[in-house]
Amino acid sequence: SDLQKQEERGELLQPLIFVLLVLCSVLLYFKVSLMDPGFVKPEEEVKEGEDKGQGVVIPQIPGDIKLRRCGYCLVKQPMRARHCQLCQHCVRRYDHHCPWLENCVGERNHPLFIAYLSVQLVVLLWGGHVAWSGLYFEQSREWLQHNIFLLVCFLLIFIFTIVVLLLLVSHLYLISCNTTTWEFMSHHRISYLRHSELENPFDQGIILNLWRFFC
Repeated sequence: SDLQKQEERGELLQPLIFVLLVLCSVLLYFKVSLMDPGFVKPEEEVKEGEDKGQGVVIPQIPGDIKLRRCGYCLVKQPMRARHCQLCQHCVRRYDHHCPWLENCVGERNHPLFIAYLSVQLVVLLWGGHVAWSGLYFEQSREWLQHNIFLLVCFLLIFIFTIVVLLLLVSHLYLISCNTTTWEFMSHHRISYLRHSELENPFDQGIILNLWRFFC
């Protein structure tokens, strides 16, 4: 049959890989959106976790800066944590609240968020290539009527590709500097950054920053 001939020629491999990438993208989306981004536990549990050596390396900061208690959920905030009013929790190493995910991006799900953006970018580029290859341009009303759906799909894919690409590049840049979106945008408002002698006390070099984040 035609299907067996296509399989023998390897023509079904690319569609299969594309479907698997789409499935992987969907699974990553639900994983990142449903998982705990690093919610700060009650004060007793935080101290117990720190005593077991589960915390990250704390940079040198001025001694007069103390950990403050959150005015919303009343827990003592670890450094780099922030309260999200949408999630009603303080989040460790808070980056931002993503409206697409309806969840915060924080210490626990930030690496998976980068993986999701990467897979999504590959899917969009592949889909854009397929849509573009199906277009043949003619200056006629009949051509527009037959290709309007494919043309709209390509334009939407192009817009989403630009958005995802900018998001991925900006996050990779911030990760290479060991800073978060919140710290980058609100540097002047954060006490441990505003009073620090270093512009970014968490920066340990690009290689080590990337290693600590992904590994």
